[in-house]
Amino acid sequence: MKGVAKLIGRVKWFSPKKGYGFITKADGEDIFVHRSGIVGSRVLREGQEVEFEIERTPRGPRAVRVAPLPTNS
Repeated sequence: MKGVAKLIGRVKWFSPKKGYGFITKADGEDIFVHRSGIVGSRVLREGQEVEFEIERTPRGPRAVRVAPLPTNS
């Protein structure tokens, strides 16, 4: 099995009601995220830093295996 690159990004916005949003990668590209691709709580907060992988779909790239990174509080 080929290795999959883990990426770091920041949640641009996420609507719990709609169940989707966007993550901004370090290079500025926005990636679609659906709640089904989130590990754990299935809810993300704006500005939250996350780790994820990208899955290529016919409708474009989407974030999968999205996991919030620990905060330094």
